[in-house]
Amino acid sequence: MKIVLIGYMGSGKTTIGKELSNQLSYNFLDLDYYIEKAEGKTVTEIFKNKGEVYFRKKETEYLREVLKRNEDIVLSVGGGTPCFGTNMRLINDATPNSIYIRTDLDVLCDRLSREKEERPLISNLAPEDFQEFIAKHLFERSFFYNQAHHTVHNQGKSIMALAKEIEELLV
Repeated sequence: MKIVLIGYMGSGKTTIGKELSNQLSYNFLDLDYYIEKAEGKTVTEIFKNKGEVYFRKKETEYLREVLKRNEDIVLSVGGGTPCFGTNMRLINDATPNSIYIRTDLDVLCDRLSREKEERPLISNLAPEDFQEFIAKHLFERSFFYNQAHHTVHNQGKSIMALAKEIEELLV
């Protein structure tokens, strides 16, 4: 079985995914890390040196590769992954267990403000533009996120509780 966690950057997909994979005894894979390993560069370096278009093409290529694997896996994808090309359809066709980790705007802004330098899409934003950018970006991407088979709101829940909630949703 494949379980794919989607949601905006900073929503906790990787942290939740690791806990869920432990609870289920599945392998865990973070798509961004997989891309970094395959490309020999960080996502930030890929964005900087080759651009977002190159990154998105490679992201789709590696997503296909991972989804074709014949193994039980919890896959955490980047915040933009479902929003480009046919990626959301690829995810939903590969598994009935796509999970949108919904996170409130204020929580995202707080988390991302502390990780700003490691996030290519927000690293150059001025402080006065930060929350507006995140709000607009989240709104635009919600169309794709809401195509997931399930939604879990992570407000006020522990990582273990979220993993358990997801486990109970699995088909």
